[in-house]
Amino acid sequence: MFRGSSFHTIDSKGRIIIPARFRDAIKVGGGNGVVVTRLDKALFVYALDEWSKIESRILSVAETSEYMRRFRRVFIGGAFDCACDKQGRVLIPPVLRQYAELEKDIVLVGQITHFEVWSKEKYELEITQLEEDMKKEEVSNEIAKLGL
Repeated sequence: MFRGSSFHTIDSKGRIIIPARFRDAIKVGGGNGVVVTRLDKALFVYALDEWSKIESRILSVAETSEYMRRFRRVFIGGAFDCACDKQGRVLIPPVLRQYAELEKDIVLVGQITHFEVWSKEKYELEITQLEEDMKKEEVSNEIAKLGL
């Protein structure tokens, strides 16, 4: 399970350090590598077994919708297999670094079944946006359904 957030930097070669607690979840999830794809101007990182489930669910959806075809094309087509090195780092392909605007300071954000990689600046904007959204009744009511 991927929980919590970690602040890191991406090095000049495009490598990020995966925290030990996330590396443990990756090993449980099928090996020493991950699949990285793009969504919401961030990167979504999945252990191999969870990625397999995602692919199966996407393949099970009929391709009659133009939106689902486009989503599949970008989400699956933009995915990369990335191995963890001995230091617990993953090399993020340049096209994904560019998409998420990862330059130096980054945040890894656990999402239970996967984790996300954000530029620190974009993640801070995401937090600010949530705080603004929470002022809206429909948003606070939806979150209240969780019993929080």
